[in-house]
Amino acid sequence: MDIKLKSIIVEDEKTSRDILKNYLSKYCRNVTIIGEAENIEQALLLIRQNELDLVFLDVEMPYGNAFDLLEQVGDISFETIFVTAYNQYAIDALNQHAAYYLLKPISIDELIKAVDFVTEIKTKELALQNEVLQPKVTFNNTKITIPTQTGFEVIETDSIIYCQADDNYTHLFLENDVKKLVSKTLGFFEKKLIDSGFTRIHKSYLINLNAILSYQKGKGGMVILKNNKALPVAGSKKAQLLSFFK
Repeated sequence: MDIKLKSIIVEDEKTSRDILKNYLSKYCRNVTIIGEAENIEQALLLIRQNELDLVFLDVEMPYGNAFDLLEQVGDISFETIFVTAYNQYAIDALNQHAAYYLLKPISIDELIKAVDFVTEIKTKELALQNEVLQPKVTFNNTKITIPTQTGFEVIETDSIIYCQADDNYTHLFLENDVKKLVSKTLGFFEKKLIDSGFTRIHKSYLINLNAILSYQKGKGGMVILKNNKALPVAGSKKAQLLSFFK
């Protein structure tokens, strides 16, 4: 049975709020709408007064936008579904803040998929809340070569904690505080390491699953790695990350 999602709608147009509420009551019955807001000030009040699982959030509002609101909220544990007529915000939303992005006019099928996606995330977070993170699969240690000015260097994949994008370069952060700068993109390393227990958690980060010490709920979540580095998880990558653990 689906978990219940305690939610609010932040949207300045009453007609849009009513349409969304109607769709949710008919097609997404595990969503309970406990309040509505038509501006940032009202939304902040609702968010601070309630423990929410999900916020349906329009991007453009009077006296600010969705990103302003989320910055003012600070640390959050709810998921966000953006509902907007403007598609130019999609990349930023999915990389940083949103679990899902819906364009107006709302497609019922897409709305159902969005709510199902958030339900899956919340179900996994609840299951893992009081457990020690343990990867489902044990990956065998392998080796990769990275180019150097004089040739190449062989590195054991287990020694790589995470990789960080830097335009057409990638920083490799290894055990014992060793750092390498390689003239290859993060996409290159993602293809090379995806079968060795690595996963992309953000447009800028590729991490070793076996290097995760803990996971913290937040805008998209946060992983703490064994070198004590805290890295953000993009909203669109959270479900994929949690699926690796049991």
